[in-house]
Amino acid sequence: MAQAEIGLIGLGVMGSNLALNIAEKGNTIAVFNRTVEVTRKFYAEAGALQSQIVPCETIEEFVAAIRPPRPIIIMIKAGEPVDQQMELLKPYLEKNDIMIDAGNANFRDTMRRFDNLKDSGLTFIGMGVSGGEEGARHGPSIMVGGKEDSWKRVEKVLTSIAAKYNDDPCVAWLGENGAGHFVKTIHNGIEYADMQMIAEIYGILRDGLKMSATEIGEVFGEWNKGRLNSYLIEITEKVLKAADPITGKPIVDLILDKAGQKGTGKWSVIEAQNMGIPATAIEAAVAARSISSVKGEREAAEKVLGLPAVGEFNVADKTAFLKDLESALLAAKIGAYAQGFAVMAEASREFNWNLPMPTIAKIWRAGCIIRSAFLDEITTAFTKDPNVANLIVTPAFSGMVKETDGALRRVVSAAVLGGLPVPALASALGYFDSYRRGRGTANVIQAQRDFFGAHGFDRIDGADSHHGPWGSGLIA
Repeated sequence: MAQAEIGLIGLGVMGSNLALNIAEKGNTIAVFNRTVEVTRKFYAEAGALQSQIVPCETIEEFVAAIRPPRPIIIMIKAGEPVDQQMELLKPYLEKNDIMIDAGNANFRDTMRRFDNLKDSGLTFIGMGVSGGEEGARHGPSIMVGGKEDSWKRVEKVLTSIAAKYNDDPCVAWLGENGAGHFVKTIHNGIEYADMQMIAEIYGILRDGLKMSATEIGEVFGEWNKGRLNSYLIEITEKVLKAADPITGKPIVDLILDKAGQKGTGKWSVIEAQNMGIPATAIEAAVAARSISSVKGEREAAEKVLGLPAVGEFNVADKTAFLKDLESALLAAKIGAYAQGFAVMAEASREFNWNLPMPTIAKIWRAGCIIRSAFLDEITTAFTKDPNVANLIVTPAFSGMVKETDGALRRVVSAAVLGGLPVPALASALGYFDSYRRGRGTANVIQAQRDFFGAHGFDRIDGADSHHGPWGSGLIA
């Protein structure tokens, strides 16, 4: 039998689906799992794809089955398990072989692994894979970071398995070392914000307008036919309309309101803060998940504080308000994407990656969780001006922000007056209002900092005087 074109370690949900995708696209793949029974079961259930799969029961057999230089995808739990698997592999590998971490890794771990391998003759790819189980099986969006030579070795296989948008494969080499995993991290940060904003709109419809889950699902279904067309809007309609097989009630009404998180959203916020780039919508979404997790505390607080005494949530024109909700969600989503791309632009400068912004928008148009109709417009905006300071000042998006600003303002106002929490929607509005205001209020902060810490300040008249008269007796 001819040697496999690529190998994969870890036949869990994501790994097994990715392996089947690779095999289905005509690539021979060697597979290995630490538990031999898992490998045997996977192969037995592969059906017609068995001819493209080489099941291996030892590391030695696995490595020998792959054509050099050997690309080996490691699809296991992120963190220390990846380091352990790499150490187990090393003795069996040869010069220019490539270990590929395809999990949700912290990009700083990816950069460390590159550094650790720099004198070994081996190399590494940090590969972000988005799309979940379905994407892994039928076509994910793939974000690759590593040496360009390593990318060229795997380009044919990855291009064959990636999602396609108008026949364009949603995969790209984005730069050296941690570039791929960083872009995947920001993708997930935007995903957090998008999901939180959808949840807040759902809350307004449920608790403000007293609509049923099915009725709300109908609203999202209509929105998915227009400018909000996206994977997350599409599945929101589906989950809201789904019935519980036990009780017949909407399943969403029976799900505990505690959201989980695996770290990528938090990493997005940390890196944005480290670089001094505001990502307030992502921050609000991460914080909202944290608040959701303290269910017991929230229930106790409601008993002590009660809900806001705001009376009925009155909407004079429900049809007009639904249009406002649609426009408000679009505006807030634009804010979240703009913040994510701004963080990536700064990281590109800081780590010398030269991240291709139009390409990133292109490979997010299919396969990934945040795929949406306006990624085409983002692609066009960055193609026209790859170095634009912020997406919201491009002609297309500045127009959309101006058009939807009033709706976002009305929706946030109505929610606040109605006692309904909308932290991500409100953060997007605050971001727009802060970013568009040429003369802000930080002059007071600078005066305060100088007063208590002599930190100094710059003057608008350019005078060479950088401290206030705080100790001179000139204070009124």
